[in-house]
Amino acid sequence: MPDDRFTFEGHAGHALAARLDMPRGAHLATALFAHCFTCGKDIAAARRIAQRLAGMGIAVLRFDFTGLGHSEGEFANTSFSSNVDDLVAAAAALEARGMAPSLLVGHSLGGAAVLRAAHRIGSAKAVATIGAPCDPEHVTHNFGANLDEIRETGEATVDLGGRPFTISRGFLEDLEGASLVEDIRELRRALLVMHAPRDAVVGIENAARIFEAARHPKSYVTLDDADHLVTRARDADYAAEVIAAWAGRYLALERSAPPDGAPEGVVRVTEADPKGFLQDIQSGPQHHALADEPERLGGTDRGMSPYGFVAAGLGACTSMTIRIYARRKGWPLAHVEVEVTHDKLHAEDADEAGAGQPKKVDVFRRTIRLEGDLDDAQRARLLEIADRCPVHRTLEQSSRVETALA
Repeated sequence: MPDDRFTFEGHAGHALAARLDMPRGAHLATALFAHCFTCGKDIAAARRIAQRLAGMGIAVLRFDFTGLGHSEGEFANTSFSSNVDDLVAAAAALEARGMAPSLLVGHSLGGAAVLRAAHRIGSAKAVATIGAPCDPEHVTHNFGANLDEIRETGEATVDLGGRPFTISRGFLEDLEGASLVEDIRELRRALLVMHAPRDAVVGIENAARIFEAARHPKSYVTLDDADHLVTRARDADYAAEVIAAWAGRYLALERSAPPDGAPEGVVRVTEADPKGFLQDIQSGPQHHALADEPERLGGTDRGMSPYGFVAAGLGACTSMTIRIYARRKGWPLAHVEVEVTHDKLHAEDADEAGAGQPKKVDVFRRTIRLEGDLDDAQRARLLEIADRCPVHRTLEQSSRVETALA
């Protein structure tokens, strides 16, 4: 996905490093992503979720909070409240670009931050949390034996994930006073809570408390055996797919005008996994699908194969064509079902002149089931009509594929 790297002014005037992942095609909506405690905008989960959402037409801004990653400032001078202020500043930076965020996504403590920040971001229509604590104070368990030192001396250096961070008494006190129950109850936005039951860092009971405190519309989706940082690609991909599908119900996804000569618009296919074959398929703002190959061919079998989509197009068009004809005639057709299989067969009559070897031709076999009080003549006629399906004709007649380098 194309991206735009820039800085914006954070809560204390420091330059915060940001990355805006943009869709290659139509820009349908904008999301603001808040990463987990002491992490950065480029952690695996943030990167993959942002890229998958961008592949579905949703631009995503992710940034380093003050004192983290490539952002200016001192982490020791920050707090949970300052993170919330940074989020509000990020939303303002997007709005200045004409891209006010309608979706907020927060991971871990970032999830708690978006729950607090949402009421200050007027453009936000939906909020999604991933492994978020119900109370920010939950993160203090990471400080362990340093808690007493922080309270007594005013600060202490704490090892978090193999890196030293200075934690101040003010940071601790801010966390301890940051109950989110009222923020969640008065969220007034659609809420999606995603959590792994086996999360060893933020227990599943946090998801239950967030969900119980929230008013409708609210949803909960389990992340099964994902770890807290959502480090596995398939878990991050799944989270992105669920967020995009869910958010589509609450965001105003604007339809772009189709280009000349393409009345149905552009179908955009974007590689989702360069190590395999998984593809994101986006057709306008409403329709998203996955294409893949079976595991035996090196894929992950998470979507239909390319030929599966061709067969699906033939089957769908066949059913629609039969229905249109029966409806026009007023015939008692109750139900249509079309099964399609695909194979390649050797055919001597498909041999190119002078090639000397038989060619393989594609064979699509259709089995059509017609239900209803139809007589034999009507059934025979509907079977004939099936051959008038536009996709059928496209497959049987010669087509031309024109290719250009973008």
